[in-house]
Amino acid sequence: MKKYNVTGMTCAACSARVEKAVRGVTGVTDCSVNLLTGAMGVEGNADEASVIAAVRAAGYGISSAASAPSAEKEMPKNEESATRPLVLRLVFSSVFLAALMYLSMGYSMWGWPLPSFLSGNPLANAALQMLLSLAVMVINQRFFISGFSSLFRRAPNMDTLVSLGSAAAFVYSICIFFVMTAQKDPAAVAHYLHDLYFESAAMILALITVGKMLEARAKGKTTDALRSLMRLAPQTATLLRDGQETTVPIAEVRVGDIFVVRPGDNIPVDGVVIEGESAVNEAALTGESIPVDKTAGSTVSAATTNLSGYLQCRASRVGEDTTLSQIIRMVSDATATKAPIAKVADRVSAVFVPIVLILSLVTAVVWLIINQDIGFALARAISVLVISCPCSLGLATPVAIMVGNGMGAKNGILFKTAAALEEAGRVSTVVLDKTGTVTAGEPRVTDICPADGISDIDLLTLAYTVEAKSEHPLARAICVAAEEKGIAPQESRGFAALAGNGVRAEVEGATVVGCSLSYATESATAPTALLDRATAFGEEGKTPLFFLKNQEVLGLIAVADTVKADSPQAIRELRDMGLRVVMLTGDNERTARAVGRVAGVDEVIAGVLPEGKEAAIRALQKEGKVAMVGDGINDAPALARADVGIAIGAGADVAIDAADVVLVKSRLGDLSAAVRLSRATLRNIKENLFWAFFYNSAGIPLAAGLFIPLLGWELNPMIAAGAMGLSSFCVVMNALRLNLFNLRDPRAFHKKRKNNKTIQGEQPMEITLKIEGMMCPHCEAHVKRALEELPAVETCVASHKDGTAILTLSADVDRKILVETVEKQGYRVVG
Repeated sequence: MKKYNVTGMTCAACSARVEKAVRGVTGVTDCSVNLLTGAMGVEGNADEASVIAAVRAAGYGISSAASAPSAEKEMPKNEESATRPLVLRLVFSSVFLAALMYLSMGYSMWGWPLPSFLSGNPLANAALQMLLSLAVMVINQRFFISGFSSLFRRAPNMDTLVSLGSAAAFVYSICIFFVMTAQKDPAAVAHYLHDLYFESAAMILALITVGKMLEARAKGKTTDALRSLMRLAPQTATLLRDGQETTVPIAEVRVGDIFVVRPGDNIPVDGVVIEGESAVNEAALTGESIPVDKTAGSTVSAATTNLSGYLQCRASRVGEDTTLSQIIRMVSDATATKAPIAKVADRVSAVFVPIVLILSLVTAVVWLIINQDIGFALARAISVLVISCPCSLGLATPVAIMVGNGMGAKNGILFKTAAALEEAGRVSTVVLDKTGTVTAGEPRVTDICPADGISDIDLLTLAYTVEAKSEHPLARAICVAAEEKGIAPQESRGFAALAGNGVRAEVEGATVVGCSLSYATESATAPTALLDRATAFGEEGKTPLFFLKNQEVLGLIAVADTVKADSPQAIRELRDMGLRVVMLTGDNERTARAVGRVAGVDEVIAGVLPEGKEAAIRALQKEGKVAMVGDGINDAPALARADVGIAIGAGADVAIDAADVVLVKSRLGDLSAAVRLSRATLRNIKENLFWAFFYNSAGIPLAAGLFIPLLGWELNPMIAAGAMGLSSFCVVMNALRLNLFNLRDPRAFHKKRKNNKTIQGEQPMEITLKIEGMMCPHCEAHVKRALEELPAVETCVASHKDGTAILTLSADVDRKILVETVEKQGYRVVG
């Protein structure tokens, strides 16, 4: 997609005109224009010169957007710069308008005093009103330049309505002024002062300017999140060259350069720590408030803040390749796209202004036909022109999308397009890849079961010794477990891999073997208890590794790709929002179902290849919209096929490229937050569209005078102008309410499920713990929070009055773990 910046647009009719003009260029397959930001995205192979010529021919300014999304010019003007010219126009307009209102309404309606040369001279009064009104019109000449030029190009916009309304009142008043000059009777001349509309001509412009100023101020707040992120990027970096520290502009940093970061400094580019230890605040990129510890080998990202220690890092990604720039690019690209729901407003906006012009003319003619005077008919026609607001229609969608995108960026959720932000809230099924998404993606030791007379430490030490030279992932899991306990391997020699069965080595003159269950049963006689445990582990999706010394079984160690700590809670939140959760994996059925039980998904589809994943998504789409969540290369086809592809941020680049949404923190818990944010944004857009349509549907008949015969309601053109200005402001302010939405609140969009089955056909179990020591609701909250953090605990209802905690489990849990969890909180389980 090529990006451009378009200037001169004032309402949805303008953006519709630009889109129509660009879509007519040969080679353009699609075009979307964002009224809020002025960003235009063009797809196809049309040359840039043709696109620019088409936009300029339509009467608007255009420039090619810089490829670097961090450029401030790509974003809407901030609040101060956007409102300053409007404030100046309003101040000068108000000075002339105050004098004009004193002459017209103050003197004519309320009898306020005037200098003697004016009080007895109605013609002089009228002439001065004309000059004051003309001054206000000159100050606000932009309305007339834009409005009439658009009208002459047969593409009328909001400025056309405003300028026609003001000009009609002014021209009519001039006609009355000439009528006054022809009168011989002084009383008749004075009477005609009441028929002048000079104050309406000026007041319309001033009130519309007030609305524009409020709208610009509110618009400036919609991009605060992204703009503050841009400001975090340092302008300089301190490089280490020939042992000397040198400060250089950020543009001079190259991949491979060594840079240093002192406490309190922002990290200038993405890199890898090569020396030092510190805690880094990554909230700017991920929304995570807890600092992350960094040591040698850890990655660091631009715009994050070094809090404590001195770090030396090697630059790995600079310029547009940094994580910060990629985040800004994604959000910036999203502003140049349109959500599908915006097409409703686009269709209306394309014909809105011409219809209003026709309605205004019809209004004037009808009132004249039924014998109303020309002044009354003109007032009704002007009211119709100035109360109509295509701006509110055009802003209803983009302001909500911009705020929603900004909130997502602050919380580590990146929506690549406006359509993705909308569609994420419409999905009915969420499909999760297993490895790296639901599980950690790295095997871990889960159980150590020594034979009689052997300690856990002795078994793990011997296992570490024999597995230390193996490159197998299961061997690596054992090594990590031993290193975490501070165990050192013994001397070994004669290491050999047993193809498909395990490894062997000589340790202190004895032959030690780490092997599979089948090899162990063929080579030695294993105790029945260990064989039973191995079978049970297999049912749970764990891999049992037996260890033999001189053909004597010393014990077994179970290894598994464990479910991430936050996965069960994240899946429970998705199900609570009424979503069907399916786990899709290439693993065998038994392992997949074991993981599915712990994670709490609704359905498991196992044993599928990458192309099989894509086919599974297609099958699920027959039942509704589907979101696919994955992190690997093999997930890319499924991510692309799904209605919404969601990539875990730490996954493969190809998965991230194929996805529509990226979860930067690689945390499944952000998935439910993304769905909530999407639903809240979609709800906000619908509210904006409703009020925009309702305002125009109710305001135009009121302005035309349809309620005068029925209820006596008559709308003054000045009030109509004020209502028009405020309508757009209200739409933008409603969108800003999204900033108050708590996307982490599990109660938001919660739906009662008809059944609470964890895996199809399997009902969760319920147990009750009797607990001593809970004294108040605060104690209940402690117990509830601690127990619900356990992977298999779906819900916990604690009562200090009954002294109980009722648990709903998705899988069986060792009672010892439950007891330990409660006692760590300072309470005692008594049964």
